[in-house]
Amino acid sequence: MARKTAIPPSYYGEPHKFDPTFRGPVPKRGCTDVLCCVIFVIVILGYIALGTVAWLHGDPRKVVYPTDSYGQFCGQQGTPNANKAILFYFNILHCANPTVLINLQCPTTQLCVAKCPDRFATYVDMQYNYGRNRSYWEYYRQFCKPGFDNPKKSIAQVLRDEDCPPMLVPSRPFLQRCFPDFITRNGTLTVANKTDFKDGHGKTRSVIDLRDAANGIASLLDAKEVGTKIFEDYASSWYWILIGLIITMVISLLFILLLRFTAGVLLWLVIFGVIAAVGYGIWHCYWEYVALQGKPDADVTISDIGFQTDFRVYLQLSQTWLIFMISLAVIEAVIIVVLIFLRSRVRIAIALLKEGSKAVSYIMSTLFYPIITFMLLALCIAYWAVTAVFLASSGDAVYKVMSTQPNCKYANITCDPETFGQSNVSRTCPGSQCTFAFYGGESVYHRYIFILQMGNLLVFLWLVNFVIALGQCTLAGAFASYYWALKKPADIPAFPLAASFGRAIRYHTGSLAFGALILSIVQFFRIILEYLDHKLKGAHNSCSRFLLCCLKCCFWCLEHFIKFMNRNAYIMVAIYGKSFCTSAREAFCLLMRNVVRVAVLDKVTDFLLFLGKLLISGSVGALAFFFFTRRIPVIQEEVPSLNYYWVPLLTVIFGSYLVAHGFFNVYAMCVDTLFLCFLADLEKNDGSAARPYYMSSTLRAILNKTNHRRAPETRRKK
Repeated sequence: MARKTAIPPSYYGEPHKFDPTFRGPVPKRGCTDVLCCVIFVIVILGYIALGTVAWLHGDPRKVVYPTDSYGQFCGQQGTPNANKAILFYFNILHCANPTVLINLQCPTTQLCVAKCPDRFATYVDMQYNYGRNRSYWEYYRQFCKPGFDNPKKSIAQVLRDEDCPPMLVPSRPFLQRCFPDFITRNGTLTVANKTDFKDGHGKTRSVIDLRDAANGIASLLDAKEVGTKIFEDYASSWYWILIGLIITMVISLLFILLLRFTAGVLLWLVIFGVIAAVGYGIWHCYWEYVALQGKPDADVTISDIGFQTDFRVYLQLSQTWLIFMISLAVIEAVIIVVLIFLRSRVRIAIALLKEGSKAVSYIMSTLFYPIITFMLLALCIAYWAVTAVFLASSGDAVYKVMSTQPNCKYANITCDPETFGQSNVSRTCPGSQCTFAFYGGESVYHRYIFILQMGNLLVFLWLVNFVIALGQCTLAGAFASYYWALKKPADIPAFPLAASFGRAIRYHTGSLAFGALILSIVQFFRIILEYLDHKLKGAHNSCSRFLLCCLKCCFWCLEHFIKFMNRNAYIMVAIYGKSFCTSAREAFCLLMRNVVRVAVLDKVTDFLLFLGKLLISGSVGALAFFFFTRRIPVIQEEVPSLNYYWVPLLTVIFGSYLVAHGFFNVYAMCVDTLFLCFLADLEKNDGSAARPYYMSSTLRAILNKTNHRRAPETRRKK
């Protein structure tokens, strides 16, 4: 039987050799990946040109202002509709038609009006009262087509030509559109205190029909009530949310600074604190579950009640607490198992974290670098969004046939509103209309709108990943300057963060752009796969669904692997100043030569930092919960009146996690940089007087390494 041969040490490259001139990040270096840098600059110039072209051809008014059936904007100054800012639907009952979901337009005439109707009325009643009450007609005519002034025209002809709406419904403007003014009284849905009304054909209809029709537009009625209440909650609690985020920032900063002095104690407290907190959560969920067992209606499943805006409804179900208890039990078991198997490596991880705290405390400016990253990312996002809006609004008005009949063969085909009356479409499909659908066109420029939008997305991903890469390389260079200073802090160079940023921009723009491009392409394909998965949700082809699921899983793994390799490659670029591919290869070989330490120490460090973020965001979230639910007697009167207390609560929890993540991301980059420097230090040096270790005394003690001092020279006896 053939004997398996072990992988030779040289398989992953030779260990780093001692260089007596090496004193940290190489000061003398040349430009790397120049070709990619040139391409990156050309792409940025092309992106600016794309934004300029989109700005010249686009019209954001098409997105901001609603458009009537004639393609005219409502409320746009300098147009006949300048004082008519609200869109009115002639027959909102037609909005329940499936074509609404296809083209996001109702198969009925849409008109710009100055105000929404405030009463129930029908065109039949208007003609009946025309000779008796002219004011009735004067009120009704403001909702008819402009120029129509013939109330003696037969009712059938008016309704066929849609000169006037067949009925009026009391409405209120929402998102610059007239929607029925629904009010729930004693559990009954009403409009103007009525539960039924007469449509334009004299048929009695229920208010439920109006609700279903309005929901067919985009389910805006539920969003109206919920959205209004959420906005009110934000308006009354925004300063308390801001206070919560400031508290998170202070706690995160203190946590990082305390790690320098109490890393071991603090991190063990974090570990046992999280274990205790999750254990208490399991006990509390079990107690609630047992308490609800004997209560009526507590055994109803979550799927039976559907989505509820009041989350307290779910807390009355025993199934909810059972799900919480099982989830927390799984989390508790995972945490305990991980700590048991990695307990021997926690000491080294704590030493790395303590060393990272020292580095951050000596280079405090690194904690504020995320502000620069945030500003650059905000600029990229704003430019991408504006360009996307201008591209989407750069087409001409496209009109399509809208029909209330499901079997109309002309439905959804393009049409010309000026010649539609002479065509046989209206005769073949009675009640059909040629209405505005969207903005597009058939020109060469408009045909490539989709391709331009894809290009806009790809370049946006490239710029975002470049900004993140720039931040990682800058921080890595600053923290590497700390590690390779033999006498800390005396040997740390002045302004290490600014010097590292200058090196990254001046010499390594091409390398950063190269790594960002690779990651952006993978993310771009992931977005395409998500889009295809969304489109194929209704497909019954199990083979294609399985293949798509496998592709999504593979690209997810590939993206995370590339992120990990890019992060380490940028560290090597910041230290040695080599190209991206060379740095990625050296980082990979260095990690593989120390694969046990990488698999344990690095991941234990990430796990401990994650527990820290979880503890900080959870603590602030618990404080916010007790505050917004009025359970703190001292400041109970200061709590604002809220519709949904979970709105500011979830905002504080999510925002606290992002703030803590911003601080800990700098800290994690510090630890990763020190870890690679630590591995290189072990290969370069041996602790002798000529080749001393640069690692801290704590790490040397844990690894049983020592630095031997140079023997003092003895004086010659005279």
